[in-house]
Parts: sequence; C-alpha cells; structure tokens
Amino acid sequence: MTYSITDTLWVFLAAILVFFMNLGFAAVEAGFARAKNTVNILSKNFIVFAVSSLGFLLLGWGLMFGGDAPFVGTEHLFVLGQSDLSFYDDTLTSSVPFWGKFFFQLVFCGTAATIVSGAVAERIKYISFILFSFVLTLVIYPIVGHWIWGGGWLSQLGFLDFAGDSAVHSVGGWAALSGALILGPRIGKYGRDGKPKAIPGHSMSLAVIGLFVLWLGWFGFNPGSTMSFQNPSDVMHILMTTNTSAIAAVLTSTVTAWVFLGKPDLGMTINGCLAGLVGVTGGCAYFTVEASLLVGAVAGVLVVFLVVLFDRIGIDDPVGATSVHLGCGVFGTLCVGLFAKEGVTSLSTANGLFYGGGLSLLGVELLGIAAIGVFVFAASSLVWLALKHTIGIRVSSEEELAGLDIGEHGNMAYPDFAAPASIGEFAAEAPAGRPAVPAGGAAQAIPVIHRAAPAGSGGPKMTRVSIITNQSRFAQLQEALERLGVTGMTVTNVFGYGTQKGHQTYYRGAPVEARLLPKMKIDVVVSKIPVQTLVETAKRALYTGHVGDGKIFIYDVEQVVKVRTGQTGYDALQDEDDTDQP
Repeated sequence: MTYSITDTLWVFLAAILVFFMNLGFAAVEAGFARAKNTVNILSKNFIVFAVSSLGFLLLGWGLMFGGDAPFVGTEHLFVLGQSDLSFYDDTLTSSVPFWGKFFFQLVFCGTAATIVSGAVAERIKYISFILFSFVLTLVIYPIVGHWIWGGGWLSQLGFLDFAGDSAVHSVGGWAALSGALILGPRIGKYGRDGKPKAIPGHSMSLAVIGLFVLWLGWFGFNPGSTMSFQNPSDVMHILMTTNTSAIAAVLTSTVTAWVFLGKPDLGMTINGCLAGLVGVTGGCAYFTVEASLLVGAVAGVLVVFLVVLFDRIGIDDPVGATSVHLGCGVFGTLCVGLFAKEGVTSLSTANGLFYGGGLSLLGVELLGIAAIGVFVFAASSLVWLALKHTIGIRVSSEEELAGLDIGEHGNMAYPDFAAPASIGEFAAEAPAGRPAVPAGGAAQAIPVIHRAAPAGSGGPKMTRVSIITNQSRFAQLQEALERLGVTGMTVTNVFGYGTQKGHQTYYRGAPVEARLLPKMKIDVVVSKIPVQTLVETAKRALYTGHVGDGKIFIYDVEQVVKVRTGQTGYDALQDEDDTDQP
C-alpha cells in the first residue's frame, strides 16, 4: 500500500504536539494546586498517559474503530499480536500508516483522561485515579468516540464534531464532574455558612507556562485532525479559527473578571484562553474566522461565570476543568449547530441555523450532547462508586491536610521550603572582615557579621533586634547599619499586616482570608553596640512618615551555642581564626 509522505509527516507533527500538551496540563494543574500536592499532581499526569495508552492499545482502539455498528465496534477488536491490520487501511485516512493513525488517536484519548485529574485534585487516592483512568480509556471514551468518529449512530445521523468538543472535552468533563461530586469538596473549601473559601494555587507562573504549552499543542490538536496536508488552505483556516477564538476569550474573560470580580484575575484569564480553545475545537473546520471570534468571546465570558457557579453550588474543582472542558465543550458543540457554514473549508458540508440550515444540524448536535452526557456521567459514576465501596477513592483527612506528596508518595516537590518560618539563622556577631554574602552569590539568609568588643568576665549581654519594614527601604537600612559597624544581617522575605490591614486579594472570585503584604525582616544580634544607637539608626533610615515604615522588636538573647565546638555566649559568635581579638 502506498502512503503519502506529506500526510504522514503532518500527522506525526500534530501527534507529538498533542502529546506535548501533557506537559501543559501538568503545569496548569500543579500551578493551580497547593505546593504540598505538587508531586502527586505531576505523578498523576505522568501515569495517566501511560495508563490511557495501555487501555487504548489493549481494547480502546478496537471498540472505537472496529466496524460501523451503531453502538460500539465489534470487529477486529484487538490490535496487539496481529500481523494483518489491513482491516483498518481506510479508517480515518488511507494515506497514513496504521500506527501513525493509532498514535494520533491515542494522544486524544490521553487528553480526555488528563482532564479528570484536575477536577479531583488534592484529595483523590492515587491508585483509585489510576484504575478509573484505565476504565475510562479502555471502554467509556472509545464508545463515545465510536459514536462520533468510528461510524456509530451519531455520525450516521450527521453529528459533527471535527476535533473533539464532545468526543474528548465533554467526555473528560462529564467524568470529571462525576468524580468531583462523588469525592466531595476539599477540607476547608466551604465555611460553616456554606460559602466557598479561596484556596489559591501555589504558582501562577507554572500555570501560565502550562497555558502556553497547551495553546501551542492546540495547533496540532485542531489542524492535525485533518490528518492530511493535501489541502493546505484547510489546515491554515483551522489554525486561524483556533487562534482567533483563543485570543477573543482571553480578552473577554479578563474584562468579565475585571467587571464582576473587581480585578483582572489571572486565573480566570488562563481558564478563559482554554475556554476559547475548547469552544472552537468542535467547529474549527466549519466556522468562519468571524464566527470563531464570536464563539471565543462568548466562551471567555461563560467560563468565568461557570467557575463561580460551580464553586457556589458545592462542586469543588481546583483547576476549573469542569467549567472549561465540560461547560465550553458543550457550548462549542452547540455552536456547530448554529455557526457551521458549508464550503468554508473542503471539510464543511452542512449549514447551521444562522447560515440557513434550519434546525436540522442543531437538533442532531443537541441530541448528541444529551446522549453523551447521560452515558458518560452514568458510566463514570458507576466506576467511581464501585471504587469508593471497594478500595476507597479519597485519602484520609490527616493525609489531605498534610498533603498528598507525603502521604501518597513520601516526598516533596520543594524540599528546600520544608521549614516555612524564617529562612536561615539569626544574626550572630563575628569579627570584622568576613564576607557578608557567601561565595557563589546572594542567599535569602545572610550570616551576620558584627564587630564587637571583647567579652568581660561575665560576658557581654546579647540582644536580638528584629526590624520589619517595607521592602523598598532595605537598601537605606543596610547602608546605615553598615556605617554603624554591623557588617552582616539575616534577611527574610515575610508577609503580614498591621493596622493598615493589608490588601484584600481574591482567587477565582472568592476572597482570600489572610490579607497579607510583602515585608522584609532583618535580624541582628549585638552585644557591644548600644541597642538604642542601633534603634535610632534604623528609625532614621526607615522613616518616611507614612503607614508601613515598619516596627522594631527587641529581645534578650539568653544564650548562643556553637554546635561544632560547643562554645557558648560571646565566644560562640567568634571565628577561631580571628587574630584581631584582645
């Protein structure tokens, strides 16, 4: 059989772009979750692709493409161990080798399973998630895929879903919704009054990186679904509708959050972009560029209200997967029945309601939405409930509070941040001339070096002075203390608020209870420099007359012990090689 090199290379490129989306999902989900669950989330996004690949390889492909029976494939179900796969020569396309077509469909299957991970994050048992993902990709996803792309009953009725609004995103979304409902919300998500509380993610930087990876991957997801590059104009049109919907949704989600939530919430913008990409997926080959602009604009507004709505009705979805993939997947499928235009590409053969097609296509799309929703939600619920009543699906409350990284995996994503209080040692006196910053660059905690007089018979009194002030005043303070004779200090970035009460912050529309301001904490320990002199020096350096100049705390230091030598008191503050001691 003769294959097209051009088509094969195109499918190969598109498939690896879609595969790369696994990194995007992992980063977005990890960024939107708390640091104590990062290892668990990253591990789930690894394991889910392996599990989905196995399920699709063992049976999923055969159920999806094994003949044109109405409900599920029934012929040549197993591809492993088969030397003759000619039955599938004309499946999807005849110009690409079998395993190229298989892998392209495999990465789509993996995407559907990955969607579930975000909605059940921070409280699901690792083994339960693995087992659910296996069943989803072994049976549930392939059955719906057969209905739409494998010659099943929906495709026979004329149902259109070019790149997977229903086949991928809605399937993942319905399964995610079922899991979130059966699992219940995270501890602390809702107060006694039932109102949702903000649980901010630990890294918006990671989430933004993930978003751009997903955006890039979508240029394989949608245009690659042509599975051919014989008509470049089709591919480029789909590329343009995909990007246009995304940028429209970025703008409208930002504006919507700004107007209704008070600030242009970055998390909402991230989900807005994803909403635009999902919303156009089903109709990217059937929409005009103008229609894709409208679809994306509406999806960006819709997702903001869906995130808030799901929170308020008690569905705890840490990353907004149900809002993005289910809500906008259903919306995008509906838009096919409204905005499809015959001839906009060579792949578009029907008109939606707004282009003279009447209610025919819209009716089929609505039927498909309902059928897929009922089947996937019911099937997923049965699997979740079976797992719940056998091995269990939720970790213990102790494990959830401590973080799944420790409980489920026995390690941490950020071990250097394990001690959350002050970073580094308190300042200690030492002879002049020692470097204030260790070799190799700056550190968050800087060993204190302070020139002091020799100890008397009873040793000098030691005092710790802690200065908390605005970060912008640190340079002036450091210079003033060095002139006084303090040649080192312990510096810690901290957060807090005083009478000014801090800034009210929000996460996905809900207020964050702790309204904290960034501050700088500077610690020194002195013995011979008069404490009052140090205090007056610090006050002169920090004073602006405005709220936030800072506070100074003074503590007696009862004892200092050098661990290595056992020296105590003033002697513990000195270096052994100090030759300038009396």
